[in-house]
Amino acid sequence: MEANGIMMISISVMPKPLDKCRRSLFNSKTPLESNKISLERRFNPQSRFAPDTITSMGHIVVTGGSGKAGQFVISELLNAGHKILNLDLIHMEHPSVHTLKTDLADSGQVFNALSGQWTLTEPFPEGLPPRPDAVVHLAGYARNMLVPDNETFRSNTQGTYNIIEAACKLGVRKIIIASSITVYGVSFAQGDANFPSFPIHEDLDINPTDTYAIAKLCNERIARGFASRFDADIYSLRIGRLIEPHEYNDEIFYSYVHEPALWKVHGWSYIDARDLGGMCEAALRTSGLGFQVFNATNDHITNLSPTKDFLRSQFPDIPITREMGEFEAPFSNSKIKQLLGFQEKHPWHKYFSNWEKKQIEIEEKERK
Repeated sequence: MEANGIMMISISVMPKPLDKCRRSLFNSKTPLESNKISLERRFNPQSRFAPDTITSMGHIVVTGGSGKAGQFVISELLNAGHKILNLDLIHMEHPSVHTLKTDLADSGQVFNALSGQWTLTEPFPEGLPPRPDAVVHLAGYARNMLVPDNETFRSNTQGTYNIIEAACKLGVRKIIIASSITVYGVSFAQGDANFPSFPIHEDLDINPTDTYAIAKLCNERIARGFASRFDADIYSLRIGRLIEPHEYNDEIFYSYVHEPALWKVHGWSYIDARDLGGMCEAALRTSGLGFQVFNATNDHITNLSPTKDFLRSQFPDIPITREMGEFEAPFSNSKIKQLLGFQEKHPWHKYFSNWEKKQIEIEEKERK
């Protein structure tokens, strides 16, 4: 999803209360939702939900590692000490990562790629190549309207099916797949649509109408079925609007902060690309959860208003179903923090500097 073009002409300085707002904005804690699995993990170490910590370097296959999200995820996984093989149609320029050009819609190529060599050497090492410890599946069309709808659906579902099937049948028991917050049905709705309640959590009944989100929801059903069939851990990350480090001072985040009424489609939430890598690493280090869906978003709302005040002013008829942190993001990430131990490292206020609000001149408004 791309930011809309926004006209900005005159500049006025934000009032003094902003300083107080900045200081308090990210000091509030997000209330944790109750979760049966989380409690069992916490109080029963012998439970099948207990985390299995990876203590040595893992062999991780990443699909789509040459893309926007993939490059940051791979960087975080390399920093954690993992060996990475990138499956993509586009080469990734990284001395420590081999890119194997692979068409994920071809199941034969996928099976072969997941059971082949990890890098080019002369000669190859003796014996069979090591089986992947996990697969992180990020490849696919990143939104609607890149190709016709039928191709978006075909490619994104077929590639995911092939990856999950091959990984499970080859004995891989940890798979992470990229889903999207678009499955909640607001981002690409046919016209204006509202979230049913706040905070937006993973257990909501969802019914998206656009092709991209429908394909993502189909992929979650594929993952759930294979996780049950093969007793595998398959974690689906419903990724929010991905923000690269340079974007905090681009138009997109300026608009998030100063024009929040425009951004219901993103749920006033985001995910830092580096924190997405941290989520993948947390998922690799936690086993025994079977199939799970997680909102992959950062901790805080993307504007300066206290969350409940903002939501009540914009949507007075939409219920708020629990207490929320003062500046908690409307997309709740409490589940991924509870079950996987994720902790954000890159809150937006740490990098954002465009605190002065730009305003369209009154004369310009009147001409429209």
